[in-house]
Amino acid sequence: MSDDTLLPFDLPSVRRKKLTVDFSGGHQSSDGGLLLLREAERKLGVCRRLAAAMPDRRDPDRVRHAMFEMVMARASAIACGYEDAIDLDRLRHDPLLKVAVGRCPQSGAPLASQSTISRLENAPSKTEAGRLSAALLDQFGATVKPGKLEVLDIDDTFCAAHGGQQLAFWNAHHDERGFASMHIYHVASGAPVAAILRPARTPKGCEVRTVIKHVTKRLRRHWPKTRLVWRGDSHYGRVEAMDWAEDHGVDYIFGLAGNAALDALTAETAVDLRFCHAMSRKPKLRTYVSFLYQAGSWRRPRKVVARLECSLQPGENGMRQEVDIRYVVTSLKGSARHLYETVYCQRGQMENLIKLHKAQLASDRMSCHSATANQVRLVLHTAAFWLMHGVRAAIPNASPLARCEFATIRERLIKIGARVIEHLARIRVQLPTSCPEAALFRTVALGLMPSGP
Repeated sequence: MSDDTLLPFDLPSVRRKKLTVDFSGGHQSSDGGLLLLREAERKLGVCRRLAAAMPDRRDPDRVRHAMFEMVMARASAIACGYEDAIDLDRLRHDPLLKVAVGRCPQSGAPLASQSTISRLENAPSKTEAGRLSAALLDQFGATVKPGKLEVLDIDDTFCAAHGGQQLAFWNAHHDERGFASMHIYHVASGAPVAAILRPARTPKGCEVRTVIKHVTKRLRRHWPKTRLVWRGDSHYGRVEAMDWAEDHGVDYIFGLAGNAALDALTAETAVDLRFCHAMSRKPKLRTYVSFLYQAGSWRRPRKVVARLECSLQPGENGMRQEVDIRYVVTSLKGSARHLYETVYCQRGQMENLIKLHKAQLASDRMSCHSATANQVRLVLHTAAFWLMHGVRAAIPNASPLARCEFATIRERLIKIGARVIEHLARIRVQLPTSCPEAALFRTVALGLMPSGP
């Protein structure tokens, strides 16, 4: 018996012409931009690098899906907006996803199913998951060409958990259980350096030091002559991290929590600022000051930059003056204003990069029970970040999409219907004649093609 759901059916006519719908359009894909992701992978090699670091304990005689095919399929699906492994059950017959991993669109065997992908994510041990993170570091070091000085941003973001996942702690600020995954990005390029799954609590000093130590030592294999600067908020301004950085020729600029001793050192400046603000009649007035300060746990005095801002705020008896003070500790030289406004405040871009990773590539989907498996998922989502970052990097600077978000790239360049025809000696992909971004699609595809075969 035939499947009634696949039979032709009629819809209301258009200008007296009968409108009939059927399912005889041939092999098609709703993600024509998979071709761009394929070329991005050929240029970057991030999925191939991760596949080489993946443990493979399968019987060679029974292997149907190569490690690269599974990693590439998973990362490409995430980039296209299919965030869970179960989506692969619907995509394993997609002709362009087959092409992306190196299989023929029609004659090639179906791709790995959800159960196979889930086994892939749960296969690595804790040590092997660390090797995958190291592979991402090597990917960054080998791909990005450094200058004399490079800044690395480090921050964490809350990821809610909705089950009994390991390392999912209660977070009072967010009023739910979850993780606080740690992200590191390269400031100049916006490329991801590392992504680490961790409990939803403030990182301890030894934890921050360990991360900075391992990332720095790994990067110096690729960048031996580059001066590194670590930048983060007050969560990362830990004495252990600063001590290690100073001992190993690494610079830093971290936020610093205020206290009575710091407020006493800026008290005179605050009084002067109040007076100047009252005389200027401006809504707000800022000033900057730097000084040497040594906390009780510090082994030496360090340079502290203070930003003081005076403004009128509503109170019980009307408007009153208030002075807001923010502190930064750094090993860098320069004026207080430059270090705070130009150097430290630029870390706000970090929030945008985390949004790309978390909100637009679903890196907060930590649905595995094992913490190690969720770390592997985070690595795969970071691989998808690399693919989308590679596509965006190939867009000409003159294009309005040159600095757009990943969601826009997905909408304009990835989600394009395509018909795929497999001939004896050729695979033909037919994109819509009316495709609005046809010229840009062609430019990006040719720009991503590596010089080699």
